[in-house]
Amino acid sequence: MKIGAQYSHLNGFEYLKYHKSDILDEIYEVISSIDAEKYKTKVSEEKTKMGQVLYSPGEMNKAFKDKLEARDWKEERYKYYVTDDENLTRKVLSLSHEEQKAQIEAAGKVALESYNQTDFVKKRTAVELQFGKYAFVAFDVFVKHMGFYIADKIDVGIEILPTKKLLNEMSSGPSYYERELQHIIRQGRGNPPVPLLLIGIEP
Repeated sequence: MKIGAQYSHLNGFEYLKYHKSDILDEIYEVISSIDAEKYKTKVSEEKTKMGQVLYSPGEMNKAFKDKLEARDWKEERYKYYVTDDENLTRKVLSLSHEEQKAQIEAAGKVALESYNQTDFVKKRTAVELQFGKYAFVAFDVFVKHMGFYIADKIDVGIEILPTKKLLNEMSSGPSYYERELQHIIRQGRGNPPVPLLLIGIEP
């Protein structure tokens, strides 16, 4: 596969290029090593694409997963506590897991444990590959990447998704690069407040 387009949000690309060039090179190598034609195996049952042989999101996702894991990229999660009190939530947001629980309970509230998880992390860089439903990309960008960044678990996030060119030969449902680029840009230059590299891939 190849990179059809990419967008640097809050200097995400520049940060990777000058501080983690080995990580950037590795991601590019993984993308270029995937032979998309191997995964054009899904026979469509959709009315508008009935009988067409399409790229399989599941198989492409597994190919990326195998290649990243072979390079020591690993799933990571961190735990935190939530409560129903707005002011208390703001107060404990930046505290450690244990301190959050203690302060919430000291205020007489119930501390509800939750967690944030991202698929691939290495050297304080998070990678999310998104061939799923369109809503998942916003969750990756505005919850996963931002959450890990605010928690000081990563320095930069990378979001990999299909371009419209690839999506045209996939089942309907997933989002695509051009759409998500517009969603990020319309939020303004500083939102989300996490350095990101958005990568659109295609055959």
